[in-house]
Amino acid sequence: MQNRKTAFIAFVAVVLTIGALWLTNRAVPPKQAGWDDVLAEAKAGGYKIITTGELSEQYPKDASRLFLVDTRQDWEYRTGHIQGAVLFPMEPTAWSRWRKAGALETFLGPDKNRTIIFY
Repeated sequence: MQNRKTAFIAFVAVVLTIGALWLTNRAVPPKQAGWDDVLAEAKAGGYKIITTGELSEQYPKDASRLFLVDTRQDWEYRTGHIQGAVLFPMEPTAWSRWRKAGALETFLGPDKNRTIIFY
């Protein structure tokens, strides 16, 4: 009788462990940010949104005032980026943005006279 109890408890422990591992290691695709999400985040952060047309006008005129931040992943940056852009990889999730908020502030620095463009 004792062996059955021990075997049953061991079986339950194995099933619970497998279930926990399965639940915690599942791949969950990140939610793709939509334009409404971008506008809401820009408003909350005090950022100004410019179009690619406005960027193409400003960049040749005064690129030194623009600080281009590429927030894509490292491999995407290596495949091509705007000249002068710096890499600050960030996952497209709210958790990643919250986790890296302090590092981003340090990365951007105190210069308020330049236009910062994220892409």
